[in-house]
Amino acid sequence: MPTNDLLHFLRRWFADPARIGAIAPSGRALVHLMTREITPATRRVIELGAGTGVFTRALLARGIHEADLVLVEQDAAFAALLRERFPRAQVLRMDAAGLGDWLRARRLRAGAVVSGLPLLNFAPARVDAILEGAFDGLREDGAFFQFTYGVRCPVPAHALDRLDLRSTRIGFAVRNLPPATVHRIRRRSPGHAGRA
Repeated sequence: MPTNDLLHFLRRWFADPARIGAIAPSGRALVHLMTREITPATRRVIELGAGTGVFTRALLARGIHEADLVLVEQDAAFAALLRERFPRAQVLRMDAAGLGDWLRARRLRAGAVVSGLPLLNFAPARVDAILEGAFDGLREDGAFFQFTYGVRCPVPAHALDRLDLRSTRIGFAVRNLPPATVHRIRRRSPGHAGRA
């Protein structure tokens, strides 16, 4: 990880720790776990809480075209950095809870969502809005990848049930600061639009 990325991250974390949720960008082991199932066949990928672009670089290395990336970042400094680093990607400076409206207006469909958002720091209604919006923009076979510093999926079971989703723990990154678990969330039933 470049030293200036760590400095960017620490500055933003000190400014608003609840929103940033981590004290450093994700490490190599976590980045690998979060992106290993993504291939060029995934095509469009939406990244939530893109930060300094750690997952973004990995997605490009996995064969995703920069123009097929939608990077959602609420923090103004991070969004500006992402625009500079990834000029062909679509960078949205917005709260991820509003993503569904943006996607529906453009009728965009993605193969995957990669989320670096600290869902455990968010109110349940906001988590629901983020998931509903993301699944409105995912293809039927699409997957939502989320990491957490806890052991359990950061989306409560009742929210998964209400949205007809299932979570599968796909790995644990011990060599990350702090260690993190990765979950893949998918629709349970074909044809479910992600709304209650």
